[in-house]
Amino acid sequence: MYANVIKCAPHLQTLISGSLLLTFNGTFEIYSYRVIFLFVFSLYLSKRIKSKLGGKIIYIPNYQGDASEFEKIIVVSPIYSFGLPVHTYNFLLNVNSNSKIYVVLNYGGMAGGADVFTYNYAKENNKNILGVFKMLMPENYTLTFSTPSIYNKMILKKSLKKIDDIILKIKQNGVFIPKKAKTNEKIYFTNKSNWHLVANDFSVKENCVKCGKCVENCPANNISFENEEITFKDNCVACLGCYHRCPQKAIVYKHRNKKGRYINPFINENEIGMNF
Repeated sequence: MYANVIKCAPHLQTLISGSLLLTFNGTFEIYSYRVIFLFVFSLYLSKRIKSKLGGKIIYIPNYQGDASEFEKIIVVSPIYSFGLPVHTYNFLLNVNSNSKIYVVLNYGGMAGGADVFTYNYAKENNKNILGVFKMLMPENYTLTFSTPSIYNKMILKKSLKKIDDIILKIKQNGVFIPKKAKTNEKIYFTNKSNWHLVANDFSVKENCVKCGKCVENCPANNISFENEEITFKDNCVACLGCYHRCPQKAIVYKHRNKKGRYINPFINENEIGMNF
């Protein structure tokens, strides 16, 4: 379908960058432009949304603007300590007040009212928030414990129906206010103020092959390669991307030689941190 659109009207492709829909009567209908902003460990859901709604995927740490060029925004982000990761928190603070915003949150343990917190936070900062959704995904904040692989597979399988239900609601352009729930701002802001210290407890074992993957994928530029050694700074955002994605499992937490790491089996590693 999109190939026909591009062939027939290449100038429109430049104008709205892939947000075209070819209707049954052969005429072009301009779909409201959507852009999907995502943070670490949300690529699987973002790709599913794009496959159903179109638009463009932008990695939040790569983006510097206020998104005023986009009419509709879908923010896909994990929940951290009953709230938002630093990058997502700052993005919502800086986004313009006109773009229509939907937020899709994913969590592995407890949501803890993070959807209500996110909605209120957006409203308090005069953002045009239309809805916040939450859904369970495999747990990946597993520094001190592991989750059974069979459980992760079950959660991942169930997630498709849940995200498709959310996509359908977004497609309806309605307002979806999360149900009232107790929020945990005190815990969130306490933990948020200490996330930069998480990397202080990371160390690198001798089996490191110095591939540079951790340096390349860190959203906070917190990891560097100096004097033939991997070095962690104090800007960590606790995403654990380096920990889970190290091909040698050479990055360890508090010197624990823990084997359990999680990578979504349906994600292409080359797409992580990219815009497309």
